[in-house]
Amino acid sequence: MSGGPPSSSPATADLCDEHVLSPTRLAVGQPGIFSDYGAVKRFHGRIETVRCFESNPLVRKTLSEPGQGRVLVVDGGESMRCAILGDLLAGMAHENGWAGVVVNGCIRDSSAIANIEVGVKARGTHPLKSIKTHMGERGVTVAFAGLEFNPGYWLYADEDGIVISETELHLPGSSL
Repeated sequence: MSGGPPSSSPATADLCDEHVLSPTRLAVGQPGIFSDYGAVKRFHGRIETVRCFESNPLVRKTLSEPGQGRVLVVDGGESMRCAILGDLLAGMAHENGWAGVVVNGCIRDSSAIANIEVGVKARGTHPLKSIKTHMGERGVTVAFAGLEFNPGYWLYADEDGIVISETELHLPGSSL
């Protein structure tokens, strides 16, 4: 199953209530780190990762591929000196079927991104675009916000936070 739009994404609080005692690993991110920027506030999907620092060519390359409902997690090293994602890349994510993007760093063009039907969470905004000199790494485990983001695991995000599970989570009585 692929990730989904807000109407099909469960609330993180409901997932925590239902799966808190689950033998399946359930991890909850530290609160207060990320803000919501995309038009979609509730999203979920399998994790794909990119690690890059102040240079985003691999983010562009990844988002140009079919997303199939996945969530791209970008570890930008917590940099607050430039933006890793702007409206063009957020638009590309939407057009190519990505459920969302989580950036451990900054985005720009936040007012435009607010109108794009994709989930975007980031630490903040910065008007300066990134450099384009270093590719970075893709498909590696990245860690921040008290979470370990492994490619292929499931990420659930909404206004309350981020939850990660090794397996897809379901709520009783839902098709999720």
